[in-house]
Amino acid sequence: MVTEDRVHSPCVSICALDEDDVCIGCQRTGDEITRWASMSNCERKAVLEKVAEREQAVAL
Repeated sequence: MVTEDRVHSPCVSICALDEDDVCIGCQRTGDEITRWASMSNCERKAVLEKVAEREQAVAL
């Protein structure tokens, strides 16, 4: 049986939520940060996809 490696947090130790409740360091919402430890790898990957979208939106 193959076990999947745990998806690690995108935290970069710059922890501050903006007015939209999104961390300016890792681009996760407050809820995503709070729930991260209890998320499955599938849920974590979905959050990382949203993080990538948020990062691109900020870069524009």
